[in-house]
Amino acid sequence: MELNQTRKDVKEENISQHNTIEGTNNFFNKHNKRGGWTTLPFILGSMLTLTMTAGGWIGNLIVYFITKYNIKSIDATQIFNVVVGCMSFFPIAGAILSDSFYGSFAVIAVFSFVSLLGVTLMTLTASFPSLRPPPCTNKLLPCESPSKLQYGVLYTILGLACIGIGGTRFTIGTMGADQYEDSNSVGIYFNWYFFVYYAGTVISTTAIIYVQDNVSWTVGFAICVVCNTIGVILFLSGKNFYRRIKPKGSPFTSIARVIIAAVRKRKVSSRNQGYNYDINDKSTTIPSDSFRFLNHGALKIESDGLKTRSWSLSTVQEVEDLKTLIKIMPLWSSSVMLSGLVGMFNNFIILQALTMDRHLGGSKFRIPASSFLSLDTLATSISIFILDRLIFPMWKKLTGWSLTPLQQIGLGHVLNALGLVASALVEARRLHVARDHHMVGLSTGAPTIVPISALWLMVPLTIMGISQAFLFPGQISLYYQEFPTSLRSTSTAMISLLVAVGFYLSTAITGLIRNSTSWLKDDLNDGRLDIVFWVLTVIGVVNFGYFLVCAMMFKHKLDKQDQNLDNVSSS
Repeated sequence: MELNQTRKDVKEENISQHNTIEGTNNFFNKHNKRGGWTTLPFILGSMLTLTMTAGGWIGNLIVYFITKYNIKSIDATQIFNVVVGCMSFFPIAGAILSDSFYGSFAVIAVFSFVSLLGVTLMTLTASFPSLRPPPCTNKLLPCESPSKLQYGVLYTILGLACIGIGGTRFTIGTMGADQYEDSNSVGIYFNWYFFVYYAGTVISTTAIIYVQDNVSWTVGFAICVVCNTIGVILFLSGKNFYRRIKPKGSPFTSIARVIIAAVRKRKVSSRNQGYNYDINDKSTTIPSDSFRFLNHGALKIESDGLKTRSWSLSTVQEVEDLKTLIKIMPLWSSSVMLSGLVGMFNNFIILQALTMDRHLGGSKFRIPASSFLSLDTLATSISIFILDRLIFPMWKKLTGWSLTPLQQIGLGHVLNALGLVASALVEARRLHVARDHHMVGLSTGAPTIVPISALWLMVPLTIMGISQAFLFPGQISLYYQEFPTSLRSTSTAMISLLVAVGFYLSTAITGLIRNSTSWLKDDLNDGRLDIVFWVLTVIGVVNFGYFLVCAMMFKHKLDKQDQNLDNVSSS
């Protein structure tokens, strides 16, 4: 009996040891697996600090130009528009580089170092007076403009910062989503992503800008350097935990292939010719009749041999993807002007704030002019939460249907126009107070403070923030749903492209108004910014009409599928 008991104890001990070893192996295998929620602190931590860096240096750039480089106010807004446009173009370049050649990790690592270099050099411009023109001390004399060398140094620094920040902004978001395998986790991740993005923007446009305005520009930019450094360290610290997605090639290559193949085969007759289908595409649907010229790109002729893809041959699916992209471009273009109006609104709000009383009540605390734009961001984030959790569910419960992305974008257009109307009314009131206090024609360029509270700007800023709460999610949903599957990974980058083109457009409109009218003056008290806002309102209303035409002519993917089913059933 004792022998049997001993054997039983040994057997149980061996089983226990085996289970322990197996459990240990499972533990290490589980934790050695790349990706997942382990990467969240590294991704979001670097995202937060890099967003604070971007907001800290670009959020107060107009004021920095005016106060430290003696650049005229309208010129400062135009330079700022070009900077934001460039910064919004680079996410497209970053997406192409990461998808086609190097992968997200390498692109983010390189561009974050470029951002660090640019922000560091920007700090040097604030530290060394020789890099800037002398301060404007005598208001009776014109201020000295920057030299060509000083402009060259400034533009080089801005270029580095734009490349660095633009190359990391959306690429890091895509890389974070690649760490998860199920759609539910991706959805949760994006919720945290946007929360961190808005949090970083608000912190930078309030705390960091306050330091720049009230403590020191050098200290303010140095904080951005520290944030960027922390972001780089956090991102690189997660190197062993990230799931790496190998570059699969840019979808834009297939678009170029379709166009080139269609041009090369433009004289080839489609009679007695077959079409080239993707190996994974089991359907044999004949290419649609719309934009039939592009169908030549998928014609398979004898000279193609056994090739399935080349610069002379594309697939039917690639042709149809390009057609889908072409069909949605009018809707996309209707948002370009809207983005330009938002850019001009943001710039003029800062100029208005510089000429208004920014003190809170009777206290000595003065709100930085650029920090007023954080009210827009707060209104957007709060509105998105209220709409998603309260308004939209209540609307669906009462009516039985949900607002479509197009309807959300349409409401955003309307609210955008109302925000411009509110801006015109506030500016008219400000000019009225300036005239009552005889403050017209007193300045040679520096802002003249009018005794009217800048808190009036909260009204148009709140309305514009709510409009963005409709526009931003609506545009992302529309593009993600309607873009070809092969382009879904870059569909959200179209928002960035909208901002880029819109800010370049706002530069052109500002220059046109400035050169053809007397409404835009460096001293707003001598101009008629209220009329400019009314002109922008009219442009917004006309653009809304263009949007309605595009929306009525647009056919959703679902509509086209239903039409195909109707054709089949009727035949």
